[in-house]
Amino acid sequence: MDIFLYAFSVMYSPGPVNFMGLNAGLTGKFRHCTGFFIGVGCAMLLLFALFGYTGEAIISQAALPYISLVGGVYTLYLAYQVFTARTVVDEASSTTPVKTLTFWNGLVIQLLNPKGIMAVLPITSVMLPAAHITGASIFGVSVLLAIGAFGAPWIYAALGALLGRRINGASAFTWFNRCMGLALAVCAYFMFHAFYLHWVQT
Repeated sequence: MDIFLYAFSVMYSPGPVNFMGLNAGLTGKFRHCTGFFIGVGCAMLLLFALFGYTGEAIISQAALPYISLVGGVYTLYLAYQVFTARTVVDEASSTTPVKTLTFWNGLVIQLLNPKGIMAVLPITSVMLPAAHITGASIFGVSVLLAIGAFGAPWIYAALGALLGRRINGASAFTWFNRCMGLALAVCAYFMFHAFYLHWVQT
């Protein structure tokens, strides 16, 4: 039970992936971003299964700052895409953003998201062995956790969709796009900061 509570608290807290889901909902793309949610879930399934069977042998703590650097660059790129997205509002006040999040967006950003890796490592290196979860059971738990990872941006997007229905006018959605873009840029900053601290200490 502690495994799922820990995973829930980490995966459902604000972060770049969940911010992107929220923005998709706000801008009317909730139904079109299923591939993005699946990509996030697949990335977490891959990470949980990989680390569950190999422990920290594949990626050590020393590698996390460099993952933060690459993840920061990609998150900054996505922040620019969201910030500059243009929203068109028709007579029925429905929104159609120019860009739609894809499966590959979800897969890549989650694989490069240090928050996701930091959620995986304690579970696979400490909690699974402590709970005597081995063999095929590791994959079973990984699937359940990946479903939870799929649900995190989905819930943020659903909340965004509910809020978005109460909003009219392209200017409001442009404002939301810019706020979400800035939020992603802040996430990228923290990723860069983690790399900078590592670089200074070495």
